[in-house]
Amino acid sequence: MHRYGLIGYPLTHSFSQKYFTEKFEKEGIPDSRYELFELPDISAFPNLIASTPDLVGLNVTIPHKQAVVPFLDELDPASAGRIGAVNTIRILPDGRKIGYNTDYYGFRLSLEDWLRSLEIGPQTLHALVLGNGGAAKAVLTALDDLQIRYRLISRRQTAEALAYESITPEILDEYRLIINTSPVGMYPNVDDSPAIPYGMLTKRHLLYDLVYNPVETRFLQQGREHGAATHNGLPMLHLQAEKAWEIWNQ
Repeated sequence: MHRYGLIGYPLTHSFSQKYFTEKFEKEGIPDSRYELFELPDISAFPNLIASTPDLVGLNVTIPHKQAVVPFLDELDPASAGRIGAVNTIRILPDGRKIGYNTDYYGFRLSLEDWLRSLEIGPQTLHALVLGNGGAAKAVLTALDDLQIRYRLISRRQTAEALAYESITPEILDEYRLIINTSPVGMYPNVDDSPAIPYGMLTKRHLLYDLVYNPVETRFLQQGREHGAATHNGLPMLHLQAEKAWEIWNQ
């Protein structure tokens, strides 16, 4: 049996479990199953590995993308090593655990596809990145590689980030691409949205939400109501899931 799974907390819903279970059935992949492993605390991770010897691959979600790093034997230098956050772990037959970041690939490819469809060159854009957790780290690395200048926005003003209340009309005029990397607005809290000044948005703006459930968050809905182009996190999820599968089976 090849066992795969997801670690995080809480795991009230899981795209990954549904996606991979359907993939195994559809593609006739034998002796494989995908399970959810709720870990309230990352200190339980070694015990999970020890008690599940047929585990060959894991996905990692909130809040463990950075906390899991010290428990791994190495990081893929091209993704997790640069980003400092892990969302995919490959467990080798000798027990070594290698961390990767497929959020990077999923975000970068889906953003490039979207901008191509809008006939917008990445280098013409500046971005506001909402949130500063593990997902934000992958997004920032992709933006660097696409040469998109960005500013971080978080709840509190820091040396690295602006506070939400500091977003002015001038900033929104310059930073047309707004990317939500926070879980704000995710099911079941579907009425929540990041505290940006939606009334200042125009048809020049582009809103990308990493949240995929619901398909249209309040963040995207309010952007659309002001004429902005919008994009949800589902294409990114599909791309990063396929990249994880490639890593586990290389």
